[in-house]
Amino acid sequence: MRESVKAKVAETLTTGSKAEKALASYILSATENIPFETAASLGERVGVSEATVGRYCRSMGFKSFKDLKEKLKGDLGDAPWMVSDRLQELQHSFQKDKQHLNAGMELEIAALVRIYEYAQTPEWQNVVKRLCACEAVFVAGFQTERGLAQYFANQLQYLRDRVTLMDLAGGNFAELLAADSDACLLIFEARRYSRLSKVLAQEARAAGIPVTLVTDTFCAWGPDAATEMFAIPTQFNQFWDSTAHMASFGNLLLNGVFVELGMAVEPRLKRTAELYGKFIGHVGDPASQIET
Repeated sequence: MRESVKAKVAETLTTGSKAEKALASYILSATENIPFETAASLGERVGVSEATVGRYCRSMGFKSFKDLKEKLKGDLGDAPWMVSDRLQELQHSFQKDKQHLNAGMELEIAALVRIYEYAQTPEWQNVVKRLCACEAVFVAGFQTERGLAQYFANQLQYLRDRVTLMDLAGGNFAELLAADSDACLLIFEARRYSRLSKVLAQEARAAGIPVTLVTDTFCAWGPDAATEMFAIPTQFNQFWDSTAHMASFGNLLLNGVFVELGMAVEPRLKRTAELYGKFIGHVGDPASQIET
């Protein structure tokens, strides 16, 4: 996306109406999909009318949504998922009644490319350094995203101490919000959004706690509630929205933490693995058999 266009869209994240913020969030986080959208389809994705999309584009100086798309031509270049001979052969092999699989595959690969693009941003580097340097790291996820949060927290515990997976057992999140410590918060969330995630993020920000939100491309409240928001594509031409790429994002973030900490993680990795072997163990590992 050209800087001039990107700057205009990004500006509306802070100055625009609720509808404009939602449109800006989607356009900035799903740029690779915009050439294939119409004003009507974009409005449907974001939950606004086709007319609202048109007014939004005109407010930024574009004649129409089509004009905005024209400005994107040539900026995206040859998408890597379209130039692979192997991938094109696979595309051609799909039967006509399975074109939705073809489209879904392209969207999933584009989403993966987006995740790796995030890893080149200053915001990403800020999060990595914070996850390494903060005294305590809290990870949260509710509804179906709790599994993503638990996986990330458990893996991060191999790399550093004082990592906590948050829950509502105490009814107040006091372990984060009422504690006097240098802490940060990472939240996984996707629509329909849990009220818990929004309120927790807002309260943490109000308390001066950095908040990183990993969410989908439709989260209009995220920019105001989080220090950094990473919008991960979740629509891949399937019945359900898929949060699978949030797991990929989390894995890449964990790798960034490992690289940042370097060999300092080795003693903790070894000790944590030993403890796992003692209490749980792996199939076929004689060293981890429980003594009776």
